[in-house]
Amino acid sequence: MSKLKSPEGKKSSWRKFKFYSKKFYRFVFYDDSLLSWIVNILLAFLLVKFLIYPGLALALGSELPLVAVISGSMEHEGLEYEQWWDQNEEWYLENDITNGDFQEYIFVNGFDKGDVIILGAYDDAEVGDVLVYSSTNHPYPIIHRVTYINEEDLTYELKGDNNDVGDPDLVENEQLIGKALYRIPYIGWVKIWFAELFGL
Repeated sequence: MSKLKSPEGKKSSWRKFKFYSKKFYRFVFYDDSLLSWIVNILLAFLLVKFLIYPGLALALGSELPLVAVISGSMEHEGLEYEQWWDQNEEWYLENDITNGDFQEYIFVNGFDKGDVIILGAYDDAEVGDVLVYSSTNHPYPIIHRVTYINEEDLTYELKGDNNDVGDPDLVENEQLIGKALYRIPYIGWVKIWFAELFGL
């Protein structure tokens, strides 16, 4: 037969739990040791991977709610908008996109390598939106701007703002991962540095 714990035993277990909880809390938040630093990094990773990331995916309707920008294909190289447009208008006018059209688009000044982009669902994508898609030609998803939508077969033409020409392949609906909604500057450099450090 199993024995029931006495009230004194329960109190003792609760005291031990409180004691070790406080000890762990002090270790994580106040200890300056290397071990504490490593534990903090692991806890942050677990928190992001198993709580924040899935929560964002659910809330935003995208399987990939955050992407770090790892190329300069959407950069405007520090130019003011009108300077950038003057250098690029020929391609856009040839593709039926006017200066007025472009100024209505999201990320009118592009974004930079090292930024993090928050993604949402892509089911209402329009010309001028910035989409993330997978490609068999690249190991990582590509994030570029929609320049044309073929409504008949629902394929997309995209182009990086900093590229001279559009992407070589039409993008099909099944390749789309998400639509860019917001930009968080610089913090994507952490991922880029880790990837370069470990050769990922």
